[in-house]
Amino acid sequence: MDGMLLDTEDIYTLCNNVILKENGRPTLPWNIKAQLQGRPGPEAAEIFHAWASLPIPRHEYANRLTALQREHFPHAQPLPGIPALLSALHAHAIPMALATSSHAVNFQLKTSHLDDLFRYFPPHQRILGDDTRIPPGCGKPWPDIYELALETINADLRARGGKEVRKEECLVFEDSVPGVEAGRRAGMRVVWCPHPQLLKEYKGREEEVLAGSTRGQGEAAEVMKEAGVNGVNGVAKGWPGHKDDGWAELVETMEGFDLAKYGIGG
Repeated sequence: MDGMLLDTEDIYTLCNNVILKENGRPTLPWNIKAQLQGRPGPEAAEIFHAWASLPIPRHEYANRLTALQREHFPHAQPLPGIPALLSALHAHAIPMALATSSHAVNFQLKTSHLDDLFRYFPPHQRILGDDTRIPPGCGKPWPDIYELALETINADLRARGGKEVRKEECLVFEDSVPGVEAGRRAGMRVVWCPHPQLLKEYKGREEEVLAGSTRGQGEAAEVMKEAGVNGVNGVAKGWPGHKDDGWAELVETMEGFDLAKYGIGG
């Protein structure tokens, strides 16, 4: 949702940069920002603090961040092309579920003024980051959240006597690198629409991202190691894809997205 449906990734950056400036620290660089995107809050916080080395207690940082987010999140807006995309999917009777790492409180702050947009996602098909059905430590890049999202769709279809959707029939829309990996590990097709600055950060590695195989390489992996974020008890879940396997694509905007390419409409 953040950075895919809504402009909230820029709001996250704004809020963190305010706190960093107040504490004499540099602004958040994109090589760190990239590792925060898509992750559950507690895991993102570990990565952030490992880099930021703020001179204030974590509870003070958390209180200041909460205050800033309460100020700015209610002004979040849909990203270009998103209203049209959701409307078109709904018009073609495509089942949809929302899978976001946002916790319930922040989700309400970001979306309560956007009922027209989120009406496409029934409440029982909104999987949030603090959903208790997702085991601890199993947020993105692990596939659990997308597997659960699919199950909510299929439970609804079963109740109506419809045909269930197979994982290979699913299309995941993601802006974050961990989110792309989660979708690939779930065995689903993925459309990656990253922030322009994130795309610059991964220039030359786009095919790795699309395959869901970027982790464990370079500086980003070192940051995760320092933060103690290393998967689910060291055990991988699901399997990423392979470069150029045709199961993921990169788009720079959702404006004019070609649904016909995926057999929808057209």
